[in-house]
Amino acid sequence: MAALPELIKENPPEQTYTKHDQLYKELISTFFKEFLIAFFPEVHEHLDFQAIKPISEEVYTNLIEGETRRLDIVAETKLKNTDIIVIVHIEPQSYVQTNFHERMFHYFSLLYNKYRKPIIPIAIFSYEGNLGKG
Repeated sequence: MAALPELIKENPPEQTYTKHDQLYKELISTFFKEFLIAFFPEVHEHLDFQAIKPISEEVYTNLIEGETRRLDIVAETKLKNTDIIVIVHIEPQSYVQTNFHERMFHYFSLLYNKYRKPIIPIAIFSYEGNLGKG
């Protein structure tokens, strides 16, 4: 039996990444409530899905240079039976990236600075291997 080619790449080709990223974004956006019920029931039970609305995924990563980044899924909603608004940020990740945790923290900070509301960050790892080292 021949060995399988390496499926996890540190820097995937842009075309593959874009297709994967867009597919996850479309699926989760379309089935947002169902996604949270299946994978994050403890988050789902506290959110008011009547108040949910997508918000801009664009954040400035470098205010001086004007560089921006598009986050995958960002939505605003309320906590059930309250007026507390929260931001839900979902970031699918299809390949190993050694500084992914730093990237997520950076996004968290940028979202908080922009909206000044509690943030619920969710990362989805869809690659095989040791997630703790990625």
